[in-house]
Amino acid sequence: MTYSLDQDGFQIIPSALSDAQVETLRSVLKVLSVAPGHRNLTQRVPEIASLAISPQILDMLEALLGTRSFPVRSIYFDKTPETNWLVPFHQDLSIATKKRVDVPGYGPWSVKDGVPHVQPPMEILETMATVRLHLDDCDDSNGPLRVIPGSHRFGRVSTAEINRLRSQHKEVNCRVKVGDALIMRPLLLHASSEAINPSHRRVIHLEYATCQLPRSLEWAESLEPAPTQFHSSSSTCRCFSP
Repeated sequence: MTYSLDQDGFQIIPSALSDAQVETLRSVLKVLSVAPGHRNLTQRVPEIASLAISPQILDMLEALLGTRSFPVRSIYFDKTPETNWLVPFHQDLSIATKKRVDVPGYGPWSVKDGVPHVQPPMEILETMATVRLHLDDCDDSNGPLRVIPGSHRFGRVSTAEINRLRSQHKEVNCRVKVGDALIMRPLLLHASSEAINPSHRRVIHLEYATCQLPRSLEWAESLEPAPTQFHSSSSTCRCFSP
């Protein structure tokens, strides 16, 4: 079955990366220590920063979103026998910022690996998208992403509402091949089980925004291509359009 980003909140793009790109990324990521996840990836691995703002990724996103975007957070995940974990159903409600600036409508605040995080208004999250680049095949045996299609359209949901949606809607295991990209909305309910047969499940997780934050708030990892590629409006949320 084919799923769409607009209708279902996620979409799989086959062969988003070439075999050569996959091998290069696997190689450069070997320097990272064994851990469930590594944050601030674009600031630690130049090859990831270059890929995140490449036409290859940005054009793919523009075709889906209808507007230009730029990366604002990056994480590397790998499930191995030493780092095997599960995550219950949840939404990605927080964004990473360079520093804490108290702004109405933004909160609560938290700190993850020394980086300030805050929950922004829904209108920010609703315009964002996440690109998950897979460096390994991912099937039912090695902890695939599990999602509830269409759940991104219900806004912020409580634990009780998560349980209700799970009872009313069938969840889907996102089975992907090496080199595939899984594009998803942050508000999509998603989870991940422990791998039954852990070996590697390497995923580069890149979050993209389409507008700048208000006042003195800044995205933690904002990377933008040449400014000539964007046209900014004069509104508080400076959304980019082609």
